[in-house]
This record gives sequence, C-alpha cells and structure tokens, in this order.
Amino acid sequence: MPIRASDQIIHKAAWLYYTHGLRQDEVAQRLEISRASVAMYLRRAREMGIVTITTSSELFSDDVLARELEDATGLTTVWIVPEDRQAMDPAAEMPVVAASVFLELINKGERVGVAWGRTVYHIADVMPFADLRGVTVVQLCGNLGAPYSYRPDQCTTEIARRLNAEGINFYAPLVLSSERLADELRGEPVIQEQLAAISDCQLALYSVGGIEADSHLVKCGALSAQGMHEMGELGAAGVIAGQLIDRDGRWMDCAHNRRCISADLDSIRAIRKRMLVVQEDNKFEPLIAALKGGFASHLVVTTSMARRVLQHWSHEGLGKVGSGKA
Repeated sequence: MPIRASDQIIHKAAWLYYTHGLRQDEVAQRLEISRASVAMYLRRAREMGIVTITTSSELFSDDVLARELEDATGLTTVWIVPEDRQAMDPAAEMPVVAASVFLELINKGERVGVAWGRTVYHIADVMPFADLRGVTVVQLCGNLGAPYSYRPDQCTTEIARRLNAEGINFYAPLVLSSERLADELRGEPVIQEQLAAISDCQLALYSVGGIEADSHLVKCGALSAQGMHEMGELGAAGVIAGQLIDRDGRWMDCAHNRRCISADLDSIRAIRKRMLVVQEDNKFEPLIAALKGGFASHLVVTTSMARRVLQHWSHEGLGKVGSGKA
C-alpha cells in the first residue's frame, strides 16, 4: 500500500525541504499550511525514516516516484498504487486508494462533480460511509439508457448516498439524435441551470475513456465502432465526461460532441481540485491527452503507468500540465 492519506503531506513536506531545498516558510506556503506544521511534519519524517535513512528511497520508492511525477508535470498530488507481488491486486486496490483520497479532498459544504464509467463506479462501490451533510454531488454529464452499467446517475447517486450528501442528477440524455435537439435542450432553463452549476464545483472525480471499439461510448450506442475508429483517424485520443478530446486534450469540434449534453470542458478545467483516476494499462494515450489538456490536479495511477508517464513527459520535454497547479 502507498503511505496513508494522512501521512502523504509529511512525505511532501520532506521532499520540498530536503530535495528542493525550500525554506520552511516556503514549504508552508506551497502546501498551504502553517510553518509550525511544517516543522512538526519534518520531525515526523525523520521519525518515520523518510529522510536520512539510507534505505528510505527503497522503502518509499513509489512515493519518491510520485514526487518526481509531480515535479515533472506540475500536478498537485500523485498517488501510486503498487504492483509488486506483495501488494494486493492493483485492480482491487485502486478503487480503495482512490476512495480514500477522494474523501481526504472533500471539505464540508463543497460541491463535487462526478462523471461516470467502470472506474468511477468501482470507487463508489467501495467508498466508506461518511456524514458529509452540506456536500452536494453533481452529475457532470447527461445519462445513458437503463440497460447500461456504470451509468452517470448510478455513480452520482451512490457516492451521494455513501457521503450522506445531496445528489443532483442530470435528467437528460448524454447524446441526442441531432445537433438541433441538443441545442434546444441546452436552452431549457433547468438544463442551463445544471450546466452552470458545474462551474461552482470545488472538486471533480472522473477517469478518462479510451477510443477503442469496445469503449463505453461504443457500448452504450453513442458512437458506432466504425465511427469511433474514424474519430481516432481525425485525432481523437480520449473521452472526458462523454466528450472526445484530441491528443493535446482539446475539445473536438465534431458531430458527436455537438450532440452531447455535458459539462463544458473549460468549466471542468476551472474546478480547483480535479481528481483523475486511471486503472487500465491501455489508457496511457488517453491519460497523456487528459494531462496535456489540464484535466487533472490530483492523479491516481499504478506504478507502471506512473513510470510510463514520467518517461514520456521527460523524453518529450513537456512542461507543466495544461492549466498548471490547482
């Protein structure tokens, strides 16, 4: 397991102080905590063996990798799920880690945006119960047909139930049959109000979808396998809240996106805490696109995926992620 959520700030304080050489007041400013807290965390880091002990880089190798990825990309925080033989199955451990991180990021009274998909549904399914009355959980995009698993309303409702929070579902289809219908529906006052409310979110939880023939958009009938293949030929690399993005994380001006009832991607990018969880190995290219587009401030990935992203980012000489640190 990676270090606990309550201990990660200790590792981050030690990393900034000992590796980057920041003064304690600079560390406090970077982490938005008091200088007294920094001094306490540095003392705890020494007690825990994070610093000065020769084996610390081995003991905390995944967490060092997380800090290196943060440095390279400008992400606020990276969480890494290990894949060594002593660890649990990453597929089972990932939702547990992500649910813990998600709870750490929520503050009372905040509005939280939630997308959909298998990864988000699994996070909701293992999320501990909490009493966060005053929190509002908002669906980020329209809904899918009843037979489809991992629907947006299911994810939103279940997370709201686990948090004892208010849930606001989007009672509109994700994809309309024509652009004209989509335009008219977006003009409805209720839909306008729901879409506008997304910009008031302080936290978003989602994954990035792929563009394979068996992707969620194809399975739910929003796009045919051939249509998805054609979009890939035109530069599509991933899916955010039901909408196609290109290899640089930009919204694609295409018929599918124009027929979508979903959050404006600029509104999602403007959310201060954008938690992106990527579990599958085949999501590397969609993840890179999402990072380039600024769709993450907080990232949860496996060790192997973190290494691939760090190597790619360093090799390509890429700067900080799209909209920088949140």
